[in-house]
Amino acid sequence: MSDEARVPPAVRLVRDFVNTFEPQVDEESLTTPDALRDWLTERGMIPAGTRLAPADLAAARTVREGLRAVLLGHAGHPADPGALRRLDDALAAVPVRMTLTDGGPRLVPTGTGPLDTAMAALVEAIRQCAQDQVWTRLKVCDRDTCRWAYYDASRNQARRWCSMAGCGNYVKMRRAYAVRRGRRSPSPEADRNR
Repeated sequence: MSDEARVPPAVRLVRDFVNTFEPQVDEESLTTPDALRDWLTERGMIPAGTRLAPADLAAARTVREGLRAVLLGHAGHPADPGALRRLDDALAAVPVRMTLTDGGPRLVPTGTGPLDTAMAALVEAIRQCAQDQVWTRLKVCDRDTCRWAYYDASRNQARRWCSMAGCGNYVKMRRAYAVRRGRRSPSPEADRNR
């Protein structure tokens, strides 16, 4: 089974939402309200032709970057408290209620706005991840210039990079180079002992 096939659908939704911005190359996918609408429509979160406002785009980006901060914490790094606070504030505004019909407890939107519906679906995906005990397996890459979100399917949940071939190899090569370089040039302490 491929790595992607092992990613639960709820995890995939949250991961892909966080990855609408790629910090390493400063590439923003959600550039306009229409781009946000298209992304949400492709995932069945809002109907086609929905109109979103610039405030909707700003709110979605706030949630996205707050989630990136949470996933940074899942990877063992300190999270930006400001991003977490803004995330909590944004999530507090998402109108949802719990329903026990149609197969068990889940969150459904109570708001009528298109962003309300989309953010309720995202909140439900997060709840599903927590229920399935895979929430903490959703992390961001350990490479400080990358921070790409990924699902850690490793047995011991110790994966650190979005890709071993890319970021993992880069970080390991840099560390090895630093060690080799450290061996070649004596430390100031060694110079004093000569």
